[in-house]
Amino acid sequence: MTWKYLPRIADTTLDWALKTSGAVQIAGPKWCGKTATGERKAASSLFLQDPDQGPMLLALADSKPSALLDGAKPRLIDEWQMAPQIWDAVRFAVDKTKEKGNFILTGSATPKKRPAHSGVGRISRLHMRTMSLYEAQESSGAISLKALFDGQQDIAAITSFDIEDLAFSICRGGWPQAVTEPDKEVALAQAKNYLQELLDSDIDELEGVKRNSIWLRAIVRSYARNISTEAPLTTIAADMQNEPPSDVTVSEYVDALHRAFVTEDLEAWNPRLRSKTAVRTSPTRHFCDPSIAVAALGLTPDSLMRDFNTFGLLFESLCVHDLRVYADALGGTVKHYRDKTGLEADAVVVLPDGRWAPIEVKMGNSRIDEGAKHLRKLADRVDQSHEGAPAFLMVLTSTATAYRRDDGVLVVPLATLAP
Repeated sequence: MTWKYLPRIADTTLDWALKTSGAVQIAGPKWCGKTATGERKAASSLFLQDPDQGPMLLALADSKPSALLDGAKPRLIDEWQMAPQIWDAVRFAVDKTKEKGNFILTGSATPKKRPAHSGVGRISRLHMRTMSLYEAQESSGAISLKALFDGQQDIAAITSFDIEDLAFSICRGGWPQAVTEPDKEVALAQAKNYLQELLDSDIDELEGVKRNSIWLRAIVRSYARNISTEAPLTTIAADMQNEPPSDVTVSEYVDALHRAFVTEDLEAWNPRLRSKTAVRTSPTRHFCDPSIAVAALGLTPDSLMRDFNTFGLLFESLCVHDLRVYADALGGTVKHYRDKTGLEADAVVVLPDGRWAPIEVKMGNSRIDEGAKHLRKLADRVDQSHEGAPAFLMVLTSTATAYRRDDGVLVVPLATLAP
């Protein structure tokens, strides 16, 4: 079977970045499609992981990194972090020519030792994630996040994407090779293979430091059990069995997972409030794709259907994942809100111009009223004279129908959402 490239939201973002910057760094987890997306825009390519050419290329990078930049432009350099000196060579070349769109750097890890120069103003950064439901052609895209922010909130849509479809998609993940795989069992194996490769070698290769694979596996599993929660690292450590490492070691391992784009915690939103209510600043725990948690816990679509508590936490993580993909297309960010009274919003989308929208995630119809009540209360608590009024209030669901409630709160199935 010939592998089919499905259009990515990052395609358009990359086009713009190449027009406005001398070089673009596409960062994100392995297997998320960075290289395939970069190759579609590149005129020449260099693969540092090539088993035949790699050792020679890395040796050349040590002696004369600028030689690796020769080739038709835009030139793709895949897994650039294997030879971090390439970064400074690219930055210097961009400075020298002043031309736009010359280089595309893809990388699935952030080196602990940073390059000498940040690249600000020369190398723009594009964070690429695994595929959203919209990119996987499982969301109808009937409800546009941009349109909602622009005031088009008289919504109506129906999706046939049901709860069984959702369970499968969460377990399969947004890995392009899995999304395009017609055999469901093969597709479900992708996340397991990713996790196994990660634990076997990827984290060690990041810094050339041998990690304790038992500890690493235990930390990933604990992270999975605490997905979509504000569990502190002390809880992650305490959740490990058989003489867990020190809190410092756990922190170092979690940092390695973060720099390999395996974990992507959701930071807290700290708006100005009408009262002196204290806002919590702890992040909520997430993987780059919820299927990693599924693989770590040994779950299946059938077992998810029998455990709606875990299903709900994984669904929330999927919503955060997809919202991040869509918000990126608008130049925005996603955060979460929780204060000392327990009032919370699972996600808050914030755009560069200051517009914001709080979102509650509720799987079924029975808790939509509760979510809407929390959102209205949060909107009243925020100092709107400083933050502005929310662009909209949304309950994001796994249900079938998108509509606007009488109180103005939007009810949107995830499988109808798009950028």
